[in-house]
Amino acid sequence: MKHHKIFTWLAGAVICSMLLSAGCEKPAAEIIKPKVEPELKAPPAKPIKEEAAKPQPQTFTLALKFTPQESITYKITTEAEKGVKFEGNVPQDASFKGGRTGTRTELTFDQQIQKTDEKGNAVAKITIKKLKYLAKVKDNIDLDFDSERPADSSSPLVRLIGQSYTIELSPSGEVLNVIDVNEAKAVISGDSVADKAARAILEQNTIKDRHAIAALPALDKNQRAINDKWSNTGNFSFGLMGPKSYERIYTLKEVKDENGRQIAVVDMNAAPTSPPEEQKDQLTKKFDTTENYSGRLGLDTTSGKVENYSENLRLEWVTTEPTAAEQKTEKEPAVLIMSVNISRSLERIN
Repeated sequence: MKHHKIFTWLAGAVICSMLLSAGCEKPAAEIIKPKVEPELKAPPAKPIKEEAAKPQPQTFTLALKFTPQESITYKITTEAEKGVKFEGNVPQDASFKGGRTGTRTELTFDQQIQKTDEKGNAVAKITIKKLKYLAKVKDNIDLDFDSERPADSSSPLVRLIGQSYTIELSPSGEVLNVIDVNEAKAVISGDSVADKAARAILEQNTIKDRHAIAALPALDKNQRAINDKWSNTGNFSFGLMGPKSYERIYTLKEVKDENGRQIAVVDMNAAPTSPPEEQKDQLTKKFDTTENYSGRLGLDTTSGKVENYSENLRLEWVTTEPTAAEQKTEKEPAVLIMSVNISRSLERIN
């Protein structure tokens, strides 16, 4: 009963958070003529063979290039979902009901470069062309919107279609600034689930995440050869389970020719850099964790345009009550499984 009480508290808390020498002298009277030894000729010197300089590996510029008035269409799909699942000897009541909660956004937009500066930075106008949005709570659909579905023509989310905002982009894929989003925000005024979703799409941090390309190296280190590696850090927060940091390691795997264009393929694999075991809180220590964080970038180095880009983070925490050492009965232990999936996928349309 005590274990069920602890497990019940833990489950409740989780659900609520969803979220590197010298010789002797001869006598003076004795004159000794020096013995003339035949001249020893040194063997002819062998010509020194110059080593051929090792060829330097070919490098490629991994950076974005911007041209005023150019326009490109992209589609980006983002998903953030967390789930809770119970197995084994679990009390049969509503507190132990699992399910998945999260959102999935599919947004198609035009990116038009308005101007550039001497550093290669650009001001880009982003115009929303299409939108799909799905939200669910414990497997129940809370909102399902498609801007191309006639039945959704009256949803507040449809007001975002055609709306624009401006951002400042760097050649290394950073969103330096969200310049103006006020006009787009002005069309949303209500408090419905759809209104709140629309406002979330236009939040400054959401916009930065949407348009940033983390896989690109720093501007002063963007000349890269095949198999070169570089890294940066990704930080996440998981509510009750605390924050986690990852070293994202990028590798230039290949550069392939496609119809006269050079397409660089960069793979990413990440390793957790979280606090050591002794620094974890008591709640986190109760869980076994499995995790995977990977990604890929396809960059047209000829034009300096992203062809595709993706990242996917998957975590799972598992705890058992009672533990195998504590269990003295034949009954199955109660198992709590929590999971998080965060992904984004960018695709060039034209």
